[in-house]
Amino acid sequence: MFCKNRITLIGFLGKDAETRYTAKGSAYSRFSMATSVSWKDKDSGEYRTRTEWHACVVWAKLGEWAASLKKGAFVEVEGELRYREFQPKGSDAMVRVAEIHVTSILTLDRAAKSDADEAATAESSNEDDTPF
Repeated sequence: MFCKNRITLIGFLGKDAETRYTAKGSAYSRFSMATSVSWKDKDSGEYRTRTEWHACVVWAKLGEWAASLKKGAFVEVEGELRYREFQPKGSDAMVRVAEIHVTSILTLDRAAKSDADEAATAESSNEDDTPF
């Protein structure tokens, strides 16, 4: 039997990635990520949006690199869905949280074009070689 635990999310960071180190010196970064889905309500005809927030954890070298991610960054993350339980200080109840243990990050932000690049693009579009 083959089992698979793989998740891919595309969205925006809700805050800057926070990097820490374990007692043994391994780096890990945490950040929250928002994904949204929109639809048209059948009854009212209005567009609705639902935003989901995801807790992401990145380990080792990728975790060190993830420290450069800033609030608002548009990224694709891939990883494994894991659950973690802990007991908050001063409470008898156990809390269970879902986290994405990220194995791959792709930044999807477009680089800002320079004025020279825009001018070159505008010039090349004016040169039309088609005979008709």
